[in-house]
Amino acid sequence: MAEKSLVIVESPAKAKTIGKFLGSKYKVIASVGHVRDLPKSKMGINIENNFEPQYINIRGKGDVIKELKKEAKKAKKVILATDPDREGEAISWHIAQILDINKNDKCRIEFNEITKNAITSAVKSPRQIDMGLVDAQQARRVLDRLVGYSISPLLWKKIKRGLSAGRVQSAALKIICDREKEILSFIPTEYWTITALLYSESAKSQSFEAKLSEYKGKKIEINNKEEAENILASLDKTGFRITKVEKKERIRKPLPPFTTSSLQQEASNRLGFFTNRTMMIAQQLYEGIDIPGEGTIGLITYIRTDSVRVSNEAREAAKEYIEKNYTKEYIGNNVYSNRKKDTQDAHEAIRPTYITLHPDNIKGALTNDQYKLYKLIWERYTASQMSNAIYDSSQVEIMNNDYTFKASGSQLKFDGFLKVYSFSEANEKMLPDMYENQILECKGLLPEQHFTQPPSRFTEASLVKELEEKNIGRPSTYVPIISTLVTRKYIKRDKKSLFPTELGFVVTDLMENYFNKIVDVGFTADLEEKLDDIESEIIDWKKVVEDFYRTFKKELDEADDEIRRIEIQDELTDEICENCGKPMAIKQGRFGEFLACSGYPECKNTRPIVNKTGVLCPECGNEIVERRSKKGKIFYGCNGYPNCNFILWNKPIDKKCPKCQSLLIQKKMKNSNFNFQCSNTSCDYKE
Repeated sequence: MAEKSLVIVESPAKAKTIGKFLGSKYKVIASVGHVRDLPKSKMGINIENNFEPQYINIRGKGDVIKELKKEAKKAKKVILATDPDREGEAISWHIAQILDINKNDKCRIEFNEITKNAITSAVKSPRQIDMGLVDAQQARRVLDRLVGYSISPLLWKKIKRGLSAGRVQSAALKIICDREKEILSFIPTEYWTITALLYSESAKSQSFEAKLSEYKGKKIEINNKEEAENILASLDKTGFRITKVEKKERIRKPLPPFTTSSLQQEASNRLGFFTNRTMMIAQQLYEGIDIPGEGTIGLITYIRTDSVRVSNEAREAAKEYIEKNYTKEYIGNNVYSNRKKDTQDAHEAIRPTYITLHPDNIKGALTNDQYKLYKLIWERYTASQMSNAIYDSSQVEIMNNDYTFKASGSQLKFDGFLKVYSFSEANEKMLPDMYENQILECKGLLPEQHFTQPPSRFTEASLVKELEEKNIGRPSTYVPIISTLVTRKYIKRDKKSLFPTELGFVVTDLMENYFNKIVDVGFTADLEEKLDDIESEIIDWKKVVEDFYRTFKKELDEADDEIRRIEIQDELTDEICENCGKPMAIKQGRFGEFLACSGYPECKNTRPIVNKTGVLCPECGNEIVERRSKKGKIFYGCNGYPNCNFILWNKPIDKKCPKCQSLLIQKKMKNSNFNFQCSNTSCDYKE
């Protein structure tokens, strides 16, 4: 009889970490993600047979499946330890199908963190595969396939090849397009403010600002310069009298620990990370880092969660840590609840697995990005378990004839959670001591013209927030939604801002006209609720698919009949064709974008798109541009190639080495204090 139990996880990194915890009685191997899926070459759904999915083994996974079968045959027991969510449950179910594991077998384990205690505890409590989770994932997959594989060919036929539509992707694109339409149609409105610079006779050095806010007890609006000047003429510079003074303590509560979306938002706002970068680094922290003296451990809990809940054990550990390192008065008693119905509440919030592992103490074991993100998660979680910050605040109302001015100020009295998780405070200044009926002196009155501003374009952070608030998608889908929209050229990035392209508008307009429900935010959110109900086994997943498809099929047939061919103009560039003098246009090819002459078919000149560096080649004076090797690695070479063979493997900057006059290059080194070094390998200059 075999002595070892086989544990199957998704990633090799996780397999390595878990293998160390479980020891010699277990063999841990990775499925490397999904092993079965719908075929890429066709719809893969038998619509006539109650929407039965036609799963196949994924191409390229033959060796993995062969190994899984071989190891399962030798094992005493097979344990499926994929991620604790719908996707992970579905992967376990597919593996069970391939290995002929009985559906009633208790073969499934789950854990929220990759620590020795969590893993050893999980293997002692296996359960059956949760078909509610599996069916919710199947429903999402089938719905997405029906939409994508039905509408995408229509877009190819009516607009151009390479386009795609998606159930959630299209709703997200409409949100971005709608915001852009608001911005384009926005008409600024003029308004004015009046600020008084005041002080008391007893405290001349403590002047403060008060804003005009009311006239005869009602909110005032100043629409133009003439109205502002009339008000200024009505004010008596010697007639500022305090009518109300209010002093009180103001409490600021810590924010809850991170969910997936709040982590993506905060990492974007504080660290400048795009959402895909955040999730990639978080995955590394979750799967395991080799910490000196500790071995390989997962530093944070599972990264795809809607929940702000924290386990009792983690709360107690936090209290103990806070009391030891910050004193007892910093311990909070905060209870956080989820804002909406949450089927993922079995998961905790994202938190450090060991609060005692302070980011600065393990900095040497982490890359710079890992350190930044781990520090953010550690500080946010620790702060969430700490006491409130307390401010002394004061508000005063000041009358001048029938006009009311208001001023406020505050000062930090007790820092509480701000000890570890700080915020910039706009008003960190107390007003001077004042009393009712006190007469104030006026240094000056400042009228200021303003104009209302259009709504801001979405950033990745604000789009994730919007999708979450409107219940569109789930934590695991935010990154691929944004990535797909950028890849398909439906949206572009301008620094951090996202805006739709002409193609994005065209596709959205078509979807609105012919597939209104697909892009309707309310309908998409309602479908998410139904997926939750499938998970809870309230409704059957095939019934949800059938109800959706009945209406969708009618819309699809009408669209195919009615939509006429739409021509999208190619994006012209400032580059000029060297053969005929016409501008070059950006085209989309099989391997990405390239430049082609806009005079096609008369002129068939093409050339690759190069990213310029603005740095001149030291050997021939041509510009150095970014290139890509046959293996896909980026390097920097002279634009005069093949006449000049000068290349660098790191990006050059327009600055010479003060020691040898060679070009300086950007070189990101793990835990280094320099960003630039000399490109000459025999020179040791760094800065």
